[in-house]
Amino acid sequence: MDGDDEVTGPEQGSADRFVLARRAVSAIGSTLDERRTAAECARFLVDELCEAAAVDLFAQDEARPAPHGMLHPMAAVGRKELLDSLRSAPREDVMVRALDTGHPITTSFTTNDHGVLAALSVPLTAWGKAYGALLAIRAGRTFGDDEAAAVHYAARLTAAHLHHAVEHHRLRTTALNLQQVLLTEPSRPHPNIEMATRYLPAGSGTLVGGDWFEAVRLHYGRTLLVIGDVMGHGLDAAVDMNAYRSMLRYVASTDLPPHRILRQMDTAMSEEHNRRPATCLLALLDPDRGTAAFASAGHLPPAVFHRDGAGELIPVPVGPPLGTGSADYEMTTLTLTPDDTLVMFTDGLVERRGEDIDVSLSRLARLRLHPGQGVSRLLDDIVLRLHVQEAEDDVAAITARLRPRSSVPG
Repeated sequence: MDGDDEVTGPEQGSADRFVLARRAVSAIGSTLDERRTAAECARFLVDELCEAAAVDLFAQDEARPAPHGMLHPMAAVGRKELLDSLRSAPREDVMVRALDTGHPITTSFTTNDHGVLAALSVPLTAWGKAYGALLAIRAGRTFGDDEAAAVHYAARLTAAHLHHAVEHHRLRTTALNLQQVLLTEPSRPHPNIEMATRYLPAGSGTLVGGDWFEAVRLHYGRTLLVIGDVMGHGLDAAVDMNAYRSMLRYVASTDLPPHRILRQMDTAMSEEHNRRPATCLLALLDPDRGTAAFASAGHLPPAVFHRDGAGELIPVPVGPPLGTGSADYEMTTLTLTPDDTLVMFTDGLVERRGEDIDVSLSRLARLRLHPGQGVSRLLDDIVLRLHVQEAEDDVAAITARLRPRSSVPG
């Protein structure tokens, strides 16, 4: 132990338990990854209490209240020769016995090469469910009461973190499945518009968000493109996303200009007090006139990439997010040619931790993309060049381009 943790006298045993428990809390459970949690438990045991340690886990089936099947080796740390000497039946037998009884099992083995090995196996149980078992091994001496208590505490702590990891995975899977059901492919635009979309969920450490997109066909060959982001993450954000999307389809069918669509949506959604606010960007594309009319409710501006692959951000007046009841939005119009590609996106495409959003947006605008790409390949190029795999938030994006009249399918 470190010098500042040493205690002498009759209270040394309880002090040692406290110090080891404190170290266990610091060492185990840094992430919601089951394999890493198992490895951290085994490493803590070897650093503090034994010469070798192994953690085996059940494959978790969320449809059943109890584990099933065989234990799967998940982590092994320490003297490999000690673990190898128990690799076969003795190791599995000790772990299974501990699980069957629901209590720690202490035993010893005599080997040809290492003499007597002391083994302590503890089931990993939390909230009435077994996740696996751990095995601590040392040569030549048994585990004292304080040491055994520290192993038991490490097992309970590990099991609690495994429980949280499984619950987090279950909730994330449920939210992601719901979002995938709700976030169906957008309606097809008119044939005079080429369009591609992408939805890229962030990594497993974050619950899914409320990113969404839509395309609404209107009269006279016009198409309304929509991209939005409900604030927050999880099931509530996914449900609210569907509410905003449904409201958008209803209001857009009245053929209002973009800023008036936002006003009606804001008024309607602000009356539903349980809805989260959301940002939204609308682009009304009119191929006959060669224009795009924009309105924004707290959303990031769109970008346009020109024929030579150079990009620029389009300044759009930004009103308050939807659902706040402010209902103050403006419209701006831009001329588009069939050689221009419009890009609309949620913040996950560009935002990076600790970076000013203007810097993030400038990175997108400075891209020089390969000329002549289709809208789908151009969008993939942007995703690749911006290293979206490192994003900490979900990404939704649309690319769109006006078709020359002569190339529209008849």
